Amino acid sequence: MTAHLLKAEIHCHIEGATPPSLAQAQAAKYGLDISHLLDADGYEWSDFSEFLVCYDAVAALFRTADDYALLTETYLGELAGYNTIYSEIIVSPDHGDRIGLGADAYLAGICDGIHAAREKTGIEARIIVTGERHFGPDSVIAAADYAKRAKNPLVTGFNMAGEERMGRVADYARAFDIARDAGLGLTIHAGEVCGAFSVSDALDLVHPSRIGHGVRAIEDPALVERLVELGTVLEVCPGSNIALKVFPDFDSHSLRALKAAGVRVCLNSDDPPFFNTSLMQEYEIASSVMGFSDAEINGMTRTAIEAAFVDEATRGALLARLDAAATA
Repeated sequence: MTAHLLKAEIHCHIEGATPPSLAQAQAAKYGLDISHLLDADGYEWSDFSEFLVCYDAVAALFRTADDYALLTETYLGELAGYNTIYSEIIVSPDHGDRIGLGADAYLAGICDGIHAAREKTGIEARIIVTGERHFGPDSVIAAADYAKRAKNPLVTGFNMAGEERMGRVADYARAFDIARDAGLGLTIHAGEVCGAFSVSDALDLVHPSRIGHGVRAIEDPALVERLVELGTVLEVCPGSNIALKVFPDFDSHSLRALKAAGVRVCLNSDDPPFFNTSLMQEYEIASSVMGFSDAEINGMTRTAIEAAFVDEATRGALLARLDAAATA
């Protein structure tokens, strides 16, 4: 059991963290029927494209800054309930624009939720602004421009998510140049739906310190060696990978092989209720299914904090809490 272990997460999409119960409450608030999105186990979809459609439909249930404050506080409170001390949440300001809320109000609501959760539980959280690949390069560049202009102390990173099979990484490289110049940490989704080549492209063209997923790097031994040499951190989301059929089961998942090779890895939940998981369950799977020891799991949590897009004082405080708990 891993309930006693402190936890950290650096890869979770905020709309994707919506519990079905909250989605139903939001649907009732706005007089909508979302029964077609749900089955007995949670959200209903059959492949990656359908997952994106379902995700967008759930995201559309949040329409005001207060809605986003509620969602953020709800998720961070859930994390804190099972000993999570740090979370980075992935957000899409252009979604705020698309729904007519506006990027500023969207971001303000999320910040309000972070502050409320910290006051109640002590959990630290930061924000990663993301561009959505399937909306094209101009949209991703606009997201980077917004992250740069926002100058929000809670916005510390930039990412690109969405349909990995659309476009080339080169088409989006300018967005990452903008974010880098703004002093933001860089991460990018790669090596999930697409193979090892997408990780290589990301390393060549974006030069991120982290890769979202990256698990298919295992298909290229030379790439695995390169990840080790660079010290690039893979934000691994095992439950998501099984749900999306990146691997058929946990026994065939690449996490243990990547870690054994010396790649820096950590545990994350991605879009937890969409994949019938949680960060707690990801830690449990690592322990009881994948056979990692508590010390190895603590090592992955340490990697997440070391790779976090956070100021050094906060990082030091988080690592001190982790070390104290590990030796208690």
